[in-house]
Amino acid sequence: MFHPLSVYVGLRYVRARSHKFFVSFITWVSLGGVCVGVAALIVILSVMNGFEGELRDRLLSLSAHARVVASESGPSVRRSTGQWIAAAEVARRVPGVAAAAPYVEQQVLAVRTPEMLPVTLRGIDPRAEADVTEVARSVTEGRLTDLEPGTNRVIVGEVIAQRLGLVRGDTITLLVPVVAPDGTPDPRLREYTVAGVFEVGLQDHDATLLLTHLEDAFAVTGGASAGRGVRLRFDDALAAPEIAARVREVLPPGFDVVDWTRDHANYFRAIRIEKTMMALILLLIVAVAAFNIVAMLVMVVTDKRTDIAILRTLGASPQRVMGVFITQGLVIGWLGVALGVALGVLLAQNVDTIVPALERTFGFQIMDADVYYITRIPSDLHWSNVAWISVAALLLTSLATVYPALRAAGTPPADALRYE
Repeated sequence: MFHPLSVYVGLRYVRARSHKFFVSFITWVSLGGVCVGVAALIVILSVMNGFEGELRDRLLSLSAHARVVASESGPSVRRSTGQWIAAAEVARRVPGVAAAAPYVEQQVLAVRTPEMLPVTLRGIDPRAEADVTEVARSVTEGRLTDLEPGTNRVIVGEVIAQRLGLVRGDTITLLVPVVAPDGTPDPRLREYTVAGVFEVGLQDHDATLLLTHLEDAFAVTGGASAGRGVRLRFDDALAAPEIAARVREVLPPGFDVVDWTRDHANYFRAIRIEKTMMALILLLIVAVAAFNIVAMLVMVVTDKRTDIAILRTLGASPQRVMGVFITQGLVIGWLGVALGVALGVLLAQNVDTIVPALERTFGFQIMDADVYYITRIPSDLHWSNVAWISVAALLLTSLATVYPALRAAGTPPADALRYE
């Protein structure tokens, strides 16, 4: 079969058993470095994607995909109950909106002698809330349907229950800072019965949130200073910004829509920064392996000066000589990238099996339940990440062949053969 001269000779150099042990060793180190760097980059980014997804699921377990709120730039910040009901009906008719539920929120002070905690009292409609969020799955004691109107029952977060020593059936006093119509403070005290405990696994919810029936929350706050709105769930949580924009377009003036990506922007901005920095750091492993390829090819060029001179005297052009060493470097680098992609994908797709096996073998737990809310290492492999990692590694290894190839092409045949 016909092969271009540069490709044929380059492949022969790759397959040949070199008598230079150090050159052969550097070759294998270069290939292994590229493989390990690419695999590590794929696995680490997959794990970070998994943690991002786990965080998103936990945040959305008690948070809606979007909220309809009163717009501060509208003609009136305060809205009547009928207007909120109408806004919910309008939002439900937008394609992509799966459910809508009204809510009331108020900052209150939870008192149980001798402890006091600042918390958020959220009034919900239990039946509608189950369609909007996954709060029902988070209730570890009691049921969401125990929140009946007029019973003054609350479901408290796990951390709040621990700090105040609460169990199901205990009573808790809430101090609600209400402002009277004449502008003077009119704090109200209301005693509630603990109907259950929920645990999401996030400090923002477990340590700050109390759930009660919508009518009970509105009765104690009177709507004077409470935050009111409509909570929305979409068919696709990741499409929340686009669907929220469509909802915003059909709502009457004075309403705004805030999706979960705006509510929790700081969390995911921090994760994106961490993923970017981690990718750059791990890409340095591939860069170091590429430098090894440079060193290996330079030593091969020095070792093959006689071969280069013979090729030149037989009529090979400098470009063909460059092609010989570019071929050798590309085969080593691209083989390392291919092995790294295969290894990285294999590990990323089996993290949930490999990590428990390592924990059982060595007798330790990576994510201790006493320290972390998340006790397993999740993994979410994105093929787009695999694609850009592969392209970046291929470019780095390709660039590593340029200097040695130019040096080989510039070798004078007469000088190389003078002392042979």
